[in-house]
Amino acid sequence: MSRLLQWLRVGFDRVTIYLPIILAAVLALGTYWLVRNAPRLMEPKPPAPVTHDPDYFMRGFVVKRFFPNGELRSELRGKEGRHFPDTDTMEIDEVRMRTISPEGLVTHATANRGLSNGDASEVQLFGNAIVVRDAARTPSGEEIPRLEFRGDFLHAYTDTERVTSNKPVTLMRGDDRFTADSMDYDKISGVANLKGRVRGVIQPAQPAGKKQ
Repeated sequence: MSRLLQWLRVGFDRVTIYLPIILAAVLALGTYWLVRNAPRLMEPKPPAPVTHDPDYFMRGFVVKRFFPNGELRSELRGKEGRHFPDTDTMEIDEVRMRTISPEGLVTHATANRGLSNGDASEVQLFGNAIVVRDAARTPSGEEIPRLEFRGDFLHAYTDTERVTSNKPVTLMRGDDRFTADSMDYDKISGVANLKGRVRGVIQPAQPAGKKQ
């Protein structure tokens, strides 16, 4: 019996000597197992390229811009609008636009379809495009005749009140009428640069004070 106890004591002493090594090995194996089975961290992905797909839609909408003093600068309406993030443009069905110049001149524009930039300072008009500046009178009493542009395509710049087109257009100023293959009208200079096959009909000037 004493030999058995002695043998057990010797065996226990040996196990005690190697116990730290055994525990370290168990911990190492456990750590290895955890590392192998732990979920991997999500690797950073490069940003997806922006595609020419609409990111939001609007129906029966109105977009308004104002002067710093709070007065209305322009109003853009449409049956449906689709915004494209890659170009920051809005495609508009049955576009209707109204702008008011600092001098109070009112301009209207309509078309089957429009393409506006982000702040609506440029609007391209497609299909039955019409831009009309209403007749007005200056504070000094000068008559400003009605001005109308028509064509399959018109490019309107609302801030500078410029209208251009690289397609055939019709320009009517009062009772005068002109047609051309392309046009560039600048409100600041008051000059309409007509190019291509230009045709015009100018009505004779009416005597002062006589109505047509």
